[in-house]
Amino acid sequence: MKSPPGPNTPSWLLNLQFEADPFSYMDRISQRYGDIVSVMYDSTPLVYVSHPSGIKQIFNNTKEIAARGALNRSFALLTGNQGILQLDGLQHKHRRKLLMSAFHGTRMQACGQRICELTEKIMSQQAIAKPFVAYPTIEDITLSVGIEVVMGLREGERHNKIKHLFASLFKHELSPLFELLKKLFFWGLNLGRSSPRSDLLQLRQELFQLLSAEVEERRHQADHSRTDILSELVLACDETGEPMTNEEIRDLLISPLGAAQGASATAIAWSLYWIHSLPTVHKRLLAEIDSLGNNPDPMSIVTLPYLSAVCNEALRIYPTQLFAFPRLVESPVEVMGYELNPGTILIANIYSTHQREDLYPSPHQFQPERFLEKQFSPYEFLPFGGGTRSCLGGAFALFEMKLVLATILSRYQLKLVSKQPERPKFGGLLCYPANGVKMLILGQRQHQGHPHEFTADLV
Repeated sequence: MKSPPGPNTPSWLLNLQFEADPFSYMDRISQRYGDIVSVMYDSTPLVYVSHPSGIKQIFNNTKEIAARGALNRSFALLTGNQGILQLDGLQHKHRRKLLMSAFHGTRMQACGQRICELTEKIMSQQAIAKPFVAYPTIEDITLSVGIEVVMGLREGERHNKIKHLFASLFKHELSPLFELLKKLFFWGLNLGRSSPRSDLLQLRQELFQLLSAEVEERRHQADHSRTDILSELVLACDETGEPMTNEEIRDLLISPLGAAQGASATAIAWSLYWIHSLPTVHKRLLAEIDSLGNNPDPMSIVTLPYLSAVCNEALRIYPTQLFAFPRLVESPVEVMGYELNPGTILIANIYSTHQREDLYPSPHQFQPERFLEKQFSPYEFLPFGGGTRSCLGGAFALFEMKLVLATILSRYQLKLVSKQPERPKFGGLLCYPANGVKMLILGQRQHQGHPHEFTADLV
């Protein structure tokens, strides 16, 4: 049985082509080779799949195809060696369940009002009629929310330090210089202060020290009434029935913090761009939000159908992560008519799946209505990956996304500063707006009896 088709181009040249324009590159590859594409990376075959039936097999076949933590070792520099991405087997299953419980149900509902309050607080710091970049502003909101939900910390010295260090680490990772240095032969060498990653390691050490100090304090002040993730982990037992170590708990905190900041902020920034680029979308969405009246209950907001459709379409057209986490073929297996040998790496190509014409006609156009007209399977629409390695905070990210957008849109009249299209940029795992979505607040909206009138210093 033949192998999946793919380019014979050397891997180093493919990397250059991908990094120059990953989206055009993937469009070309999909158009030429189809739903399953094989690429050699050194001596390892990488197989990218963008057909729902193939993705379903990747996520569900855990006998021949394994989601090994070792495949995510490159993230350990930032997440620690015992983060959820690096764990396997019963240990991974048990700790994933612990983390996911805090992102669902009544706990998630309880923080809805706080998300709205933090959004209003941070947005109110923007000056009327003065341009600002939406993406870092939204990151400020989502990271503040994440620190409260994950660690239970509100304003204070430690909250502010953790927020600053985490944001600095994230910016460092996305910088073009960081991406370049990672490719150099001396990247992993220990050269002391001359090491190309010395700044990153210093930031990491400071963040880990702060997180460890908070874990230690919380262990000595265990409080069963608290609902944040850290408090739950301190009180929880591991899969053997023993308390987890401080280091284990510290590493488990980092991925949820990253998901809370990165995925949510990217999706919200893209949503603001599309909403304000398309007047019909903006008008319909605003009318739906206004129909709830003044100060609506957060749980009423998250059930709004058109708001949900707008969020889903933003996540479809530029998913926060372009690929699902990799899987390893451990026994010979057939995927979409091709025999794959052990050692093959399988990757669900989220971006190309979301660009399929048979699923999403005119896929490059922003059309929220498609999510009102059809319900897509988790193998057709998968912005947060799938299977045992799906994003832990996916449901919370969507919850947060709706509340932040509704709060901003209901209280402020904004417009885009530039008429030039916002271009996507890929860094790490994220697909974020290259120019950050530059916006202008024209004024605050008035609600009392005049849902579509505004007070503004600039018209």
